[in-house]
Amino acid sequence: MYAVIKTGGKQYRVEANDKLEIERLEGEAGATLEFTEVLMVGSGASVKIGAPTVAGAKVTAELLEQNRGPKVIAFKKRRRKNSRRKKGHRQDLTTIRIKDIIGA
Repeated sequence: MYAVIKTGGKQYRVEANDKLEIERLEGEAGATLEFTEVLMVGSGASVKIGAPTVAGAKVTAELLEQNRGPKVIAFKKRRRKNSRRKKGHRQDLTTIRIKDIIGA
């Protein structure tokens, strides 16, 4: 069984025991998270598509760790003007493991 969930402005296709990094969510390691914005649930040939979400469907996950992504450098330069700007950014991420998919 698989599902498509929406979190952090992105959509993820998940199955049981999948590990993924998503935008930061509040909680400590070992906490249980519940995603109720389930856009689609499928099992084999049968698929339920929500409008916009599947009623009664939810996905539970275990929070594994809070970490940060790689550093991204934004560098802008105007040639021959001695003008340059450098800015770095590291995104806060949460690593989760999908426990269970409950389809309505």
